[in-house]
Amino acid sequence: MRDKTLILVIILVVLAGLVGPFVYSRMSTGAPWPPKLDPPPGGEKRCVEPKEYMRERHVDLLIQWRDARVRHGVLKYTASDGREYVMSLTQTCIGCHSNKAEFCDRCHDRMSVHPPCWDCHTYPEKGAATK
Repeated sequence: MRDKTLILVIILVVLAGLVGPFVYSRMSTGAPWPPKLDPPPGGEKRCVEPKEYMRERHVDLLIQWRDARVRHGVLKYTASDGREYVMSLTQTCIGCHSNKAEFCDRCHDRMSVHPPCWDCHTYPEKGAATK
């Protein structure tokens, strides 16, 4: 009987150790996940790719765009639904997602990810021409 109790206590401690950080993170920020992002006023109603894809893999898309544009001179991207876009962070993405604090920083801070995009690129001032 004593061994069963000890095994149960060990299992509970291990489970608490595995689940605890996730529970603490959720409770400490109080912010919903994923964060609710308001659609840009007057912008496109659809993103370049579906919302789920963009949430999880936008960095892959941006790297693909960088490589295609800089290394191969390709200027247009054909989305999965056949629409075409200029491969440009400032001409395409920032046209709708003009508030860096709401669209980039909010998720990146929550995920503790600090991409090097803005080490070289500058985010245009609100209202500045992006083309």
